[in-house]
Amino acid sequence: MSGFFGAASANDCVSDVFYGTDYHSHLGTKRAGMAFFSKSEGYQRAIHSLEDGYFRNKFENDMAGFKGESGIGIISDTEAQPLVIFSHLGRFALTTVAKINNIDELAERFLAQKKIFSETSQGGINPTELVSMLICEKDSFLEGIENVFHSIEGSCSILILNEESILAARDKLGRTPIVVGKKKGAYCAASETSSFSNLDYETEYYLGPGEIVEITHKGYKTLRAPNEEMQICAFFWVYYGYPTSFYEGINVDVCRYNCGSKLARRDRLNADFVAGIPDSGLGHAIGYSHETKIPLMRPYAKYTPTWPRSFMPQNQKMRDLVAKMKLIPNSALTSGKSGVFLDDSIVRGTQLKDNVKDLHDAGIREIHMRIACPPLIYPCEFLNFSRSRNTLELASRKAILKLEGKEETDFSKYADPDTQEYANMVEQIRKDLNLTSLKFQKLDDLVDAIGLPKEKLCTHCWDGSSHF
Repeated sequence: MSGFFGAASANDCVSDVFYGTDYHSHLGTKRAGMAFFSKSEGYQRAIHSLEDGYFRNKFENDMAGFKGESGIGIISDTEAQPLVIFSHLGRFALTTVAKINNIDELAERFLAQKKIFSETSQGGINPTELVSMLICEKDSFLEGIENVFHSIEGSCSILILNEESILAARDKLGRTPIVVGKKKGAYCAASETSSFSNLDYETEYYLGPGEIVEITHKGYKTLRAPNEEMQICAFFWVYYGYPTSFYEGINVDVCRYNCGSKLARRDRLNADFVAGIPDSGLGHAIGYSHETKIPLMRPYAKYTPTWPRSFMPQNQKMRDLVAKMKLIPNSALTSGKSGVFLDDSIVRGTQLKDNVKDLHDAGIREIHMRIACPPLIYPCEFLNFSRSRNTLELASRKAILKLEGKEETDFSKYADPDTQEYANMVEQIRKDLNLTSLKFQKLDDLVDAIGLPKEKLCTHCWDGSSHF
């Protein structure tokens, strides 16, 4: 995953872009970069790896040398960016939140035209450079961005920094968000509204799917009207979004509270406590606790200074280590007790595997796991979510393989909660994780908790639907 932040100011914007980008650190751990334009200094850029450190300490030494009235930054789980491009459209900096499924086909088209690629991404074509080439096929930025929308299969949201303004373009189906913020003398565009408040920005406008806006320190204007059809990823509310963020005007933590409440209404448990698996499970647990009146407890404390999210490291051994080390159980709250645990999802089961063992070692009597979304069965086709790169690692797919004895091709029967196949899969996951009981959220309840019509949400990873 990735997240970006851009700002245009009547004064220097370096501090805003630095801290605004840092507020997207929960969305990536591999690469980060910032680019600025100053009338006196021109373009300046820095890119660093985040695999051995955090955004702030990697870029702090660069801050003194930066100067700019406008700038963009990104934290990415994929390629190095922003890129600074020389072209017939002028010089510009570019950053993207994208997954391009037909990248090889598009690259071959450019290579056949005797074009070259100078950037790399994990040993292959850098998707952001490919996007820049698609933009530069046309005679204007507006036409070039529309060329990106028409050419790629997958998704792509864009920030372009040029000498006059910042152009923000949301993916044609709105799979990822872009929100405009404002304060006196400055406007910004970001993936996460949680980056606004501490920098004194107020939410001004949510871009629609396929919408392109031009931003200066004086304001913003729409260059391309939004499309009618939208397919924003529902997982932003369940897991990826920061609790204080809003997408389509809907707050993340309010949605998580609603998810927990809906899970509780379908449950009949007598337990000693309710707990959320930190961090994203906490909002769900609060909703469950309030609905059932079972007291909310904290049988785990999360050690946050040095341990990232367990799905992000690309090496399985490191993922297992992160999952084990970052949560510390409290036996005073668990010994002899029955607990209901809320989590956002079960992906590989990496974290739960060690969590459950620790709870049993701490003397817990029963572990009832409640998951805020349906089982993840289908791979994400639209966003670079690290968690879904190897579908066979998914807990649901491993359970299906055990049940079928072979790789299954028709997963629709396992995605339907009213089938025996679904019940068998959930029971297999329960046994694999050594849980007392396990229930997943019904998709209709999740959609209702978010509050948007289902046709405006991408639910592909749960039910295999959504548009390509």
